[in-house]
Amino acid sequence: MKIAHAPSQIERQPRAVAIGTFDGVHRGHQAVIQAAIETGLAPTVITFEPHPRAALGNRVEMITTLERRLELLADAGIETTLVAAFTPELQRLEPEEFVEHYLLGIGAEAVAAGRDFRFGRRRGGDLSLLASLGPHVLPVTTVDGVSSTRIRAALGEGDVATAARLLGRPYELDGVVVTGDQRGGTLGYPTANIALDPSLIWPGDGVYAGWALDHRAAVSVGTNPHYGGTERRVEPFLLDFDGDLYGKRLVVELWTRLRDQEVFDSEEALVEQIGCDVEATRAAERPV
Repeated sequence: MKIAHAPSQIERQPRAVAIGTFDGVHRGHQAVIQAAIETGLAPTVITFEPHPRAALGNRVEMITTLERRLELLADAGIETTLVAAFTPELQRLEPEEFVEHYLLGIGAEAVAAGRDFRFGRRRGGDLSLLASLGPHVLPVTTVDGVSSTRIRAALGEGDVATAARLLGRPYELDGVVVTGDQRGGTLGYPTANIALDPSLIWPGDGVYAGWALDHRAAVSVGTNPHYGGTERRVEPFLLDFDGDLYGKRLVVELWTRLRDQEVFDSEEALVEQIGCDVEATRAAERPV
């Protein structure tokens, strides 16, 4: 997939453009993307970075990093993505200017978006105005019950099963492996300590079964209260894995929540419970 950061970097040709922020690339977003693909025109996405609400000073806990968003768009069949910087200059564009520069300028003949999509200065443009300016508009009805807000709420409660149903795939943790306490290795269960992007949402604390690098993974999320920790961490143990992960990016699917984090009576009790978590991880089923 070609990635551009300005309309001038995209060859003008007949395109169907799906437009939106697409954080999480959930089932609702997928419906918009599919509407563009089904036209037979060159499937193209315009997405915004940072999130428009974040750019306006609001706290937004992102479901995916920009890197992962782009990977998911490519997997969905998009050929070109324009990552539009949501700058004050972009925000000041009148709706007609936005359409001219960002849509007609790259050859957009059809535009797919949610029915409530707004664009241009003070969100002054809607799909009716867009249609009057030339492109064939493909309004996409919201997928019932699916929204980034609902996904964030589910994740905050540790409900990764609901998050997976809304996303259309398992929820993922995405970050770089950094040095941790290296305590897991002394217990017989060496874990990777993942540094998440600070903009990402964290799932509720607990122990999860999941998947990474073609291996099942038992994943601890939280402060590790048994050892009096205060810093929240993401620490997956990859079953039957042997290798060095330090400094590498790791994407971890969370399949199901196994239990709360706990303080145990002894280290032996902790190790016994980890063994139970590993067996539960072996038996876990991938959602959706």
